[in-house]
Amino acid sequence: METRPGPDASRPSEPRVLVVDDDASIREVAQAALELVGGCTVLTAGSGEECARTAAAERPDVILLDVMMPGTDGPATQRLLSDDERTSDIPIIYLTAKSDSVLQQSPPIVRGMILKPFDPIRLMSDVEALLGWRP
Repeated sequence: METRPGPDASRPSEPRVLVVDDDASIREVAQAALELVGGCTVLTAGSGEECARTAAAERPDVILLDVMMPGTDGPATQRLLSDDERTSDIPIIYLTAKSDSVLQQSPPIVRGMILKPFDPIRLMSDVEALLGWRP
């Protein structure tokens, strides 16, 4: 897990998390972990375009965004979200199978990176740490 300092804020009572990954099994594992362990409401998207539509309509508290996806990849999706006033303030945490320079090239709205394969039991605590959420 790589991190950037985020604001110190209270954790929403039932965080709304949008999980974006082209791999359905990753979406399913993350959704189960965040719902069962984290007490979250989880939305999912299988592509960058679907992410942008869902984020604008649903306004999640955070987006967990896969870096490598066919078509619109994670960084391109992040730019779509940043360019839309409805979604430009939603924090993003990248999910990636390999650590690379994507975090250094990202704007402050990108709060960090969680490496895949992630630990489902620790996923929510990793998200909370990256966002600076206090209980």
